[in-house]
Amino acid sequence: MDIFEKIKTDKGNLGQYQKEAHGYFSFPKLEGEIGSRMKFRGKEVLNWSLNNYCDLANHPEVRKADAQAAAQYGLAYPMGARIMSGQTSMHEELEKQLATFVSKPDAYLLNYGYQGMVSIIDAMCSRNDVVVYDAEAHACILDGVRLHMGKRFVFLHNDMDSLRKQLEHATALTQKTGGGILVITEGVFGMAGDLGKLDEIVALKSEYSFRLLVDDAHGFGTMGATGAGTGEHFGVQDQIDMYFGTFAKSMAGIGAFIASSEEVCDYFRYNMRSQIFAKSLPMAMVIGLLKRLELIRTQPELREKLWIIVKALQSGLKSENFDLGVTNSPVTPIYLSGSVPEGTNVVMDLRENYNIFCSIVVYPVIPKGQLLLRLIPTAGHTLEDVDYTIKAFSEVRKKLEAGKYASTKLAQIS
Repeated sequence: MDIFEKIKTDKGNLGQYQKEAHGYFSFPKLEGEIGSRMKFRGKEVLNWSLNNYCDLANHPEVRKADAQAAAQYGLAYPMGARIMSGQTSMHEELEKQLATFVSKPDAYLLNYGYQGMVSIIDAMCSRNDVVVYDAEAHACILDGVRLHMGKRFVFLHNDMDSLRKQLEHATALTQKTGGGILVITEGVFGMAGDLGKLDEIVALKSEYSFRLLVDDAHGFGTMGATGAGTGEHFGVQDQIDMYFGTFAKSMAGIGAFIASSEEVCDYFRYNMRSQIFAKSLPMAMVIGLLKRLELIRTQPELREKLWIIVKALQSGLKSENFDLGVTNSPVTPIYLSGSVPEGTNVVMDLRENYNIFCSIVVYPVIPKGQLLLRLIPTAGHTLEDVDYTIKAFSEVRKKLEAGKYASTKLAQIS
């Protein structure tokens, strides 16, 4: 059979909605300056859908650093992979500053977050090693684990009894293979907003022999006393063996880093195939990232403003009896009951009549009968934005419960 034939009947879990959803519910086009207010289909909307936590995307110092670096170096320099011809002192400086910020001996830059996590697992784990990971881990972790040629065990989300059981299985297996154990979890789970139980996981090191890898994409820059992440928040950063952070969230950039011992980072430099065979991060982005890191480090008011908005939004929604699940991070999920078509009608009403833009998650990502509206507060939002949004969501919920959005088909986009 022609390999293309299957896609005519099987569009995939999300692709099945492509015809009705494309350009509106999926692949929407937000235009204008990145911020709390942007344009959607020619109309200004209050935007709760960007991971621009510290509002750095259009910070004047960031824009200036980006522009000056691009003017000086262009977007091509340096050419080639870092191991061959793409190494610069600025790349090394960024690694040095990142390592210091997250209290690790060394750090290694990665071109992309998703690819970076996949590559970390691939480089670190051989077929004799065992990976133990959280059931609700991000897709990049799942893909990295799927590529792992050895055994893998999954533990129930944030369930320490389940983790203990899987560690017992992994320990028994590695005693036969001679391999090691890598436990992988997240600092902040990006969909539900809850924190990985890092303090309880590291406590298990007294009973089992394993190394811990933490994906802190949503925690880096937002969590902890200085913004150094969820490990700092729990006071266990020194017990995280490999700390992974991305630049696409609080740093409003592109790329990622892994921070660990000098020995581990050097191992990645010479063994991570996705970096050995890939072009170096452009100098303009590296210099821009240095400026972003400086602002996160020296302007705590950015993070403080973020948390003012987070607390106001979440406490306000809870006071109106909205179900926010178990979030204790800036990620703000709102759980409602309804079908996929009802969900699309809710979103259309919010966008067209209330000028509020937020992301919706439906089955098959979450169980049938549930809807998840995901809000991302930022330092660029205002308390007035919060008040307006809570009132709008209260009105929309009443309509949903009254059956105003009832339909058997997805909302039609005009």
